[in-house]
Amino acid sequence: MRNKVVIDTNVILTASGQHNDVSPSCVASCSKSLIEAMTSSIVVIDDGYEVLKEYQNKTSPWTGNATGDVFLKWLINNSNNPKHCKQVRLTLGIQPDTYNEFPDQALQDGFDPPDRKFVAVAGADGCEPNILQAVDCKWLNWNARLKAAGIEVKYICPDDICRFYAKKFPDQTMPDF
Repeated sequence: MRNKVVIDTNVILTASGQHNDVSPSCVASCSKSLIEAMTSSIVVIDDGYEVLKEYQNKTSPWTGNATGDVFLKWLINNSNNPKHCKQVRLTLGIQPDTYNEFPDQALQDGFDPPDRKFVAVAGADGCEPNILQAVDCKWLNWNARLKAAGIEVKYICPDDICRFYAKKFPDQTMPDF
């Protein structure tokens, strides 16, 4: 049985060298995670293609050769292949950029609007898929609540995300993850 994953955009951008200040090992880890997603996972997206639209706004799947571009081209080509991809339905909430499938509705308001869709996609699939996250350190503040709601976030670049967190939130204690 293949494991299921939801992939945050920053994994794709980091793998493609589009994120400043990340370590070479983080770029390699993100690239490896995308290759593993293509070869041994089921990537979960929404059937309205909001996830794919966001990926395409920041990549060049038809002309680029970076790892993220190659992954996105593969995902577009396999979006209807159940061996590689699962599509779930998202229902827009009452407020803009909200989703009924977000498993902790109170937490949703604190999330960046573009990130909400990843949690909602995982929630729509029964909270089974892990969300792959590279270096968006704000996610560390949400990790305990996500975990309590059944969402597991896999942090691909723990050293980098801790470094970014310490810089962005210098007066806060590093959350457990």
